[in-house]
Amino acid sequence: MINVLVEKIKALDAPVVVGLDPMLKFVPEHVQKAAFAEYGETLEGAAEAIWQFNKNIVDHIYDLIPAVKPQIAMYEQFGVPGMAAYQKTVDYCHEKGLVVIGDVKRGDIGSTSSAYAAGHLGSVKIGNTICRGFQEDFATVNPYLGSDGITPFLDVCREEKKGIFILVKTSNPSSGEFQDRMIDGRPLYEWVGEKVDEWGRSCMGDSYSYVGAVVGATYPEMGKILRKVMPKAFILVPGYGAQGGKAADLAPYFNEDGLGAIVNSSRGIIAAYTKEPYADKFGAEGYGEASRQAVIDMIEDLKTIR
Repeated sequence: MINVLVEKIKALDAPVVVGLDPMLKFVPEHVQKAAFAEYGETLEGAAEAIWQFNKNIVDHIYDLIPAVKPQIAMYEQFGVPGMAAYQKTVDYCHEKGLVVIGDVKRGDIGSTSSAYAAGHLGSVKIGNTICRGFQEDFATVNPYLGSDGITPFLDVCREEKKGIFILVKTSNPSSGEFQDRMIDGRPLYEWVGEKVDEWGRSCMGDSYSYVGAVVGATYPEMGKILRKVMPKAFILVPGYGAQGGKAADLAPYFNEDGLGAIVNSSRGIIAAYTKEPYADKFGAEGYGEASRQAVIDMIEDLKTIR
């Protein structure tokens, strides 16, 4: 799947992934009202609202971008109905030809990690039947438990030709409490980056590994170091836009071939209709059109770093 992602990025000239993180406050009032009229102010009503919100946005942006990244917590908060909306979102994005990065941040040991890997990227055998769960193309993984938590995902990646993005240096302000800790003269994130490179070399696509890394846009100097530490890892870059990351900061994340990174924007796209310059032009009724224009503007912005 890493080969597919690379080819889509090249074909569209858009190293962009849109985060489908539909907090209910981002869903326009008219969408919520329609859902609540049918299902009431219930978990089912909320799930219907976020599903319809997602669908309209995907309909407006699928031809511009290679991938989407639904954040599973935004669906889990609405219980079983929310998880059904997550599945519908994954399936619909696949129907539209998009690569789906499940932002699930799983990480455990042994059979538990194997179950996570099977549920999100692989399959399970039920009697004599092979069944598949969520069927994302990539999943985000927390490496804190070490190789015990990563190896089951690597096994599934090799079998299914799918991928993972391992948290290395995240974009949140408190990430340094652990990730920047010095160990034998080097910060922890560098040690994790070295392990990502090691894991990834055993799981290669044509040019890049099935094993990528998450490195926040808010730490460009660290990104420059990690790009050298992990030359074959695709870097998923959160933190652009709403979290303060700027296009000018992102050049170090890319390799000389112009590839090697994909930049995420979530609120900046799906809630574009709430802020200038999109609010006056499109309004709540045109939230899908606002998202499309925000994607176009992001793609053009990223071209300035070449």
